[in-house]
Amino acid sequence: MPTTHAPEDAYTAEPFVPADADLAALREAAAGCRGCPLHRDATQTVFGAGDTTARVMLVGEQPGDQEDRQGRPFVGPAGKLLDRALAEAGIDPGEAYVTNAVKHFKFTRAEPRKRRIHKAPTLREMTACGPWLAAELALVEPELIVVLGATAGKALLGSSFRVTEVRGTVLEHEIHGRPERLVPTVHPSSVLRAEDREGAYRGLVSDLGVAARALA
Repeated sequence: MPTTHAPEDAYTAEPFVPADADLAALREAAAGCRGCPLHRDATQTVFGAGDTTARVMLVGEQPGDQEDRQGRPFVGPAGKLLDRALAEAGIDPGEAYVTNAVKHFKFTRAEPRKRRIHKAPTLREMTACGPWLAAELALVEPELIVVLGATAGKALLGSSFRVTEVRGTVLEHEIHGRPERLVPTVHPSSVLRAEDREGAYRGLVSDLGVAARALA
């Protein structure tokens, strides 16, 4: 790990990201990231999961409560729903690499010892965490990125991103210096919150079907 560390108020993970590291070394280094203040309240860093041969990378917003406790991305209710939707769309969840734009759980509590409530990361926090995502992309070199929700879209494509305008389409953009193909869709947690959950789920499966066809 680098010996010089940026102060938290510098808001960048850059000094913590080792050069020429494999995925295991990146994950180990990320466990000690102090690139922004979010690490203080989180239980642990939640790095991406999957292998470097994955053809598709799924990028969400940030870890949730269960992910923060277990140290793995997409292991909570939204992750289980995502796995089901991927399989239904024709993408094997076991062959995807899953990660988040922000690697620490940001939350608030109404009262001490009460349930931790998800709080959206700021653009500054997403930008601070960007070097980890850039390193993951450089190692995995996915053929396609599935963008899960507005926050992930803003982290990858800029603050003007609107998931409702481009969901279910194949976009081409340069991301962290690499030309990438991306298919945006909603975050699976939004399906769980939807009034018409079945309709929202069908929309997610439809968008993931576009990704599956793009990989074919």
